[in-house]
Amino acid sequence: MIPDFKNEAAEDFTLESSYNRLVEALNRSKEDFGREYPAIINGKKIKSDETIASINPSSYEQVVGYAFSASKEMADQAVKTAQQAFKEWKTVSAGFRARCLFKAAALMRKRKTELTAVVILESGKNWAEADGDVAEAIDFLDYYGTVAMELAERQDLVRLPGEDNDLFYIPLGVGVVISPWNFPLAIMTGMTAGPLVMGNTVIVKPASNTPVIAYKFMEIMKEAGVPDGAINLLYGSGESVGDYLVKHPQTRFISFTGSRDAGISIIEEGSKIREGQSWIKRISAEMGGKNAIIVDAEADLEAAVDGVLVSAFGFQGQKCSACSRAIIDEKIHEDFARRLIEKTEAIKIGPAEVHENYMGPLIDQAAVDKVLGYIDIGKKEGNLLCGGKRIEKDGFYIQPTIFGEISPDARLAQEEIFGPVLSLIRVADFEEALQIANATEYGLTGAVYSKNRARLEQARQKFHVGNLYFNRKCTSALVGVHPFGGYNMSGTGSKAGGKDYLLLFSQAKAISEKLP
Repeated sequence: MIPDFKNEAAEDFTLESSYNRLVEALNRSKEDFGREYPAIINGKKIKSDETIASINPSSYEQVVGYAFSASKEMADQAVKTAQQAFKEWKTVSAGFRARCLFKAAALMRKRKTELTAVVILESGKNWAEADGDVAEAIDFLDYYGTVAMELAERQDLVRLPGEDNDLFYIPLGVGVVISPWNFPLAIMTGMTAGPLVMGNTVIVKPASNTPVIAYKFMEIMKEAGVPDGAINLLYGSGESVGDYLVKHPQTRFISFTGSRDAGISIIEEGSKIREGQSWIKRISAEMGGKNAIIVDAEADLEAAVDGVLVSAFGFQGQKCSACSRAIIDEKIHEDFARRLIEKTEAIKIGPAEVHENYMGPLIDQAAVDKVLGYIDIGKKEGNLLCGGKRIEKDGFYIQPTIFGEISPDARLAQEEIFGPVLSLIRVADFEEALQIANATEYGLTGAVYSKNRARLEQARQKFHVGNLYFNRKCTSALVGVHPFGGYNMSGTGSKAGGKDYLLLFSQAKAISEKLP
């Protein structure tokens, strides 16, 4: 029997019991600071000569852990291991594979507070964002297990008298999962669980900023019954181990989430046929965004202000779905800007482990330098309305920043910043707002605030993004509810958390038998 899917509920930290559990988990996690985390190949823990330090971005003198960087020899070993494991794993029933995911979801649920604490300390997410990250990981496991069992059932084909026809889905082979640091558990879990439950084996290369949570994930998958070698964990930079695995002739598919430039490079290199390669690699790339929220003259202004605020500055704007352009009708522009600035200046900023802080740090110094560089550009392209400075604390903190009077073709309105920088763009009417919203190379998320049904229907047809929201924020897609993925330079069109996502990691085989 295929179980019903239900999204994992958010934790209520206003409850004293929930609050205290997370405080205790944070303290326990700090006791593990400085611990070493080996690579995992065929279930064995492997160390190397080089380590990567995972720094707490809220307090950059604290080392969350040290991960052992993989060599090319280790990468070759992981590929061979995954190839060997694939021979057995592909023959296991969809029900068995799904039950491994269901058990992993149950284990994550049991360890939810511990995992949330690690996400907070390693990525700088506030409590609610970190809890949501873990909840989404649980959702991916439960949802993909459910969908895999549905796909394993007999497919509905047109029946031809005198023949028995069947179609079923078979796995591709060994895949590479290159996951990001901004959803260090959720996206990595979804990118791994999808291919795995369809019978593939994978090599996971998490972002170098967040290796500790990846190790915790491997512990859970092993306890859930996934056999050794079906998932292998390698740490290292994209330029070294990541590129090597992408180009390896024996990897069958690549699943990537990250920046536009890195994604384009992977698509280019992955499309080349190399000696010993007998397939065209399947590449799924989820890349960047330059997302806009349109605020119509007939919008609920208070709701629009709150939606833009959360979309722009939630997790410090470090989401591919974050709002970086607010396109506002000139009739309400001044009122909207005044209210937004007032609320932005009231945001509490500080260490992510402190529950009262809404905004934590950026992920590292490189992110700080990039964002400050765009703030300098913004000062030349528009008017600085609030923020614009680095906060001198023991961490990578930058003020939430808003620029006004930004031209639609300015760099600030065209290039992905990946930080807490928002551009306000003034428009004369709704038609102009739609034209500007579409006038970037991206097409990931967007939102419209309006009480005018005709305008919402117009946006439904003309706002060209993969995930469009009406009268709500443009972030926080739920698994199974909002299948996530965009167009153009935002990616290859995959829809994570949707039913068709698993088909990216399978191939259909049709068999016909003539009856006597």
